Amino acid sequence: MTRQLTKRSLAVFAKAGLLDQHIANYRVRDAQCKMTEAVSGALKGTAPLVVEAGTGIGKTFAYLVPALLSGQQVIVSTGTKTLQEQLVYQDIPALLTILKLTPKVALLKGRSNYLCQLKLSELLRDPQFIPPEQLDDILRIHQWANKTKDGDFGGLAAVSESSPSLEKVRSQKEGCTGQACQYFDVCFTRKARLRTLDAKIIVVNHHLFFADRLLQEATLNTLLPRAEVVIFDEAHLLPDIIFAYLGQQLSMSYLARLLNLIAHIQRQTLGDTAQIARLAMACSEASSNWQKSVWQHGITEGEHLMSDKALALLAGRLLDTLSELKALLARHEERSYALDNQAKKLCLFDGKLRSFFDANHPQLLYRIECSKPDLRLTMAPKNMAEECQKIFNEQTRWVFTSATLQMSQTLDVFCQSLGVINAQKLLLESPFNYQEQAIFCVPRHLANVNNEMAAVRQMRGICTKAIQAAKGRTFILLTSHRMLAQLAQALYSSVDYPILVQGQDSKQGLLKKFRQLGNAVLLGTGAFWEGVDVKGKGLSCVIIERLPFVSPEDPVFRTRVQTMSHAAHDPFTDIALPQAIISLNQGVGRLIRDEKDRGVLILCDNRIVNRDYGQAFLHSLPPMARTRDLDKALLFLSKIK
Repeated sequence: MTRQLTKRSLAVFAKAGLLDQHIANYRVRDAQCKMTEAVSGALKGTAPLVVEAGTGIGKTFAYLVPALLSGQQVIVSTGTKTLQEQLVYQDIPALLTILKLTPKVALLKGRSNYLCQLKLSELLRDPQFIPPEQLDDILRIHQWANKTKDGDFGGLAAVSESSPSLEKVRSQKEGCTGQACQYFDVCFTRKARLRTLDAKIIVVNHHLFFADRLLQEATLNTLLPRAEVVIFDEAHLLPDIIFAYLGQQLSMSYLARLLNLIAHIQRQTLGDTAQIARLAMACSEASSNWQKSVWQHGITEGEHLMSDKALALLAGRLLDTLSELKALLARHEERSYALDNQAKKLCLFDGKLRSFFDANHPQLLYRIECSKPDLRLTMAPKNMAEECQKIFNEQTRWVFTSATLQMSQTLDVFCQSLGVINAQKLLLESPFNYQEQAIFCVPRHLANVNNEMAAVRQMRGICTKAIQAAKGRTFILLTSHRMLAQLAQALYSSVDYPILVQGQDSKQGLLKKFRQLGNAVLLGTGAFWEGVDVKGKGLSCVIIERLPFVSPEDPVFRTRVQTMSHAAHDPFTDIALPQAIISLNQGVGRLIRDEKDRGVLILCDNRIVNRDYGQAFLHSLPPMARTRDLDKALLFLSKIK
């Protein structure tokens, strides 16, 4: 069976094969064929497959062809909405036409991507509660709601994706009344889930996949089938995402919203039970008092919570009040479906909160993250790899792929982080001629990146020169919103080319303007480091402010560091460095997207050449020509037509 699938798949990519017959200027790529062969084997074998497929290999076709030909039920999980939509609206339809196949394909996004008809109806019923500046957008959403078939905001072109009006009508699990809702039969979120039940190819994102696989929330029990094959594209994002879901997070803001909703439902449906609302508000007050005390004490480790008498007393009051509210709700069970639904959520939260206060599970770490106005409680596994092994079992066939997975030409760090053992590993280099197409420049005499004022002056000078040489056509990738704002302000008065800044419009809106203008400069942070594809002459220069190490204050990083310390590993070598290498590679990958592209990458951080760990970065980057001479790089840039 494996040989037959491999043979059929490779025939599609062969000279005079189906792709050659249907795609103009098609040519056989050796690396693409190797990946297709490996995926075909993995779909019929038992060992997981981990593939780094460099830019230009065509990895989506390399895994989609055998997946479609196998006839198996396949889940494809992506890290970004951009790739998700590319698969569903471009790559998969094209291949189905070429292969003459007709399997059912379903796209499923997180519920916040879908319109809640009930929320929209309630808004329009009481329009006085709609802020005047949002009224036009709400009316546009209403017009669209009468035409859309799927309720996916991705198809709502008339309203900006950053419009605050969308927050008022998004589908959310909080407040969802399920079968009691008057729109249950036509609910867009429900219909999207139903489409996955008999689909052969299901496209989701990583967050949704692990929410379903690990959280098993009551509202998500039938979300995804146990497919025979799961393919993770953009797999470099998995370690942090899985870690967040392996642990349990409790948001005290969620508790506040839940208590407010319980009080609201009581007032609307059970007028003779005012005590419910009073107790809900008492719980909110007890929660607020406890949180304030936690903030004042500055406690970050849950194990220490109950050792402080004052905090323990406040925690006890909160739990006692929650118990009273649960008991009261139980006495009124079956009088209100909506109230019963929220009572179940309150019981679930209460159980987790008590577990956190007990802090007695030997395999868990208990952390508190204070980011006002929210306070998050995290219970995270001490050994992530061990927990991952329970997920990635042999009952499902697993494929992990990305353009950036390796560290110093090995995939071992990625595999170890996910506990993926006995995996077949494949490193496939990009077919691009980086030596001829690109120059990588780390200018001499760079200031210390931690000196903010000097860094802004330095970036302004380097960016101004590069933008002039490139005639615009530049991406500037930054690691903080503060630097983004300061550099944008500095460049407005330094260059004559259009300046586009993250936050002025949606990501896709800015990219559309960038492509249309043809001589623009785009400044962005994390969202623009990956999932952005500008081919050809429109982008000739990428400038990166500094090596993208995660902030030591990042909640997920801090919790992972604690788990590493228990396993006697080095947090910098095992977490911070691999993450930074992958992030830098993602940023670098924005530059050369085609065999005809030419460009210059400028990194304004000399740690890559004067620190020992710099070699790990250099060994992981594409083999571009290198120079420390900025003038040489600018000369190359000025000759790109």
